[in-house]
Amino acid sequence: MVQGDPLMINWPAFRGGYVNLGNVVSMSGGTANTTSLLRVMNERAVFGEIFRLGKVSRPELAQATGLSKPTISVALADLERAKLVRPVGLRTGNAGRAALLYEIRPQAGSVLAVDIGRAYVRLAIADLVGDIVARKDEPSRAESYDEVLSQLSGIVDQLTAEAGMTRADITLSVFGTPGIHDKETGILRLAPNLPGWEQPGAVERLADVTESPYVVENDVDLAAVGEGAYGLGQGVSHFVYVSIGTGIGMGVVIDGKLYRGSQGAAGEISYLPVGEGDPLVNPGRGMFESVASADGVVAAAGRLGMVAATAKEVFDAARAGDETAVKVVAAEADHVAHALAGVTAVLDPELVVLGGGIGAQAGDLLIEPVAGRLESLVALRPPRIESSTLGSDAVLLGALAFGLTTARDLVFERAVAMTPLG
Repeated sequence: MVQGDPLMINWPAFRGGYVNLGNVVSMSGGTANTTSLLRVMNERAVFGEIFRLGKVSRPELAQATGLSKPTISVALADLERAKLVRPVGLRTGNAGRAALLYEIRPQAGSVLAVDIGRAYVRLAIADLVGDIVARKDEPSRAESYDEVLSQLSGIVDQLTAEAGMTRADITLSVFGTPGIHDKETGILRLAPNLPGWEQPGAVERLADVTESPYVVENDVDLAAVGEGAYGLGQGVSHFVYVSIGTGIGMGVVIDGKLYRGSQGAAGEISYLPVGEGDPLVNPGRGMFESVASADGVVAAAGRLGMVAATAKEVFDAARAGDETAVKVVAAEADHVAHALAGVTAVLDPELVVLGGGIGAQAGDLLIEPVAGRLESLVALRPPRIESSTLGSDAVLLGALAFGLTTARDLVFERAVAMTPLG
């Protein structure tokens, strides 16, 4: 699974304050002495391994953590008393006594994942083991910032009611948005497809949508996390996720970890100088995005005399053999290959996953010509190029994957602070 740096979590009660997770506190919530500190560290290790392994026995936990079986038993008793884990039956079939199995208690926490796009908003609530308990997708009201917030708030109310919970029961909310979240000003930069989000404090108003701590991440970065957790990026240490659709962006994974860059702007490839000289280049939007996004495909078709309302119409026509549409697709593949040549020269990824409305849905038309052109543009062996298998769920799944790891830490910290030593 792709990992990220420790998340900076916004706590609504402090409006704009951020806190890093990871400090070990005593079970009583005060200053930890050596004994209680070790006990908490053991519990954290056991809890983390159960989270990673799923249903697991005491001997397996002892092997995974290096702790003694008596220490494992004490940790499990404390975690069970804190309602973080539960016994789930016996493992039979092996020699000797049947082993009692433990798993994370699903109701111990929950994550709200939100994908905010220009065309759609997608929301889901998952329990602490990652099972989605409520979900809804709707066309986005992205033309109005206030309308989007109202829309999100209404959907959250619907989902929490469906899941039999309240907003206050949500452990952590993760919002995926285009652009870069400037934490100093609270605005979204480089997000022209979401009008109104550039105003100061815009991101902080997401606190009106959820009563939980929340995190705001770039949507394409989250898609890369989703690909690493559930898709083609599983087990791949170096890969990029390139989203081509309404906009264009890239999530970068290096050594199995999401790479954000110094300003969180790593992967803003929409600004690559690809397509320079094209009459429709819009410097405010980015050269590559201007020619290769959905609008760019429609515009390219129009310049060749083809009337198309959407990029999908162009690609469908190309599949049907329309000569003009085939030329547009060839030009699109060339633009993408030139952009990926720059990416390959700098990052040397093993895998390029194409996602977004164009990248994932037109892969049958793009993969082969992009790969062929890229091979002629790079000095060494080019990366493997594939279309995402996650489709439009990539951002949402990435938000869940990111949120679950952090929610695990949050529920553990809360339980430690509230549960006295037994």
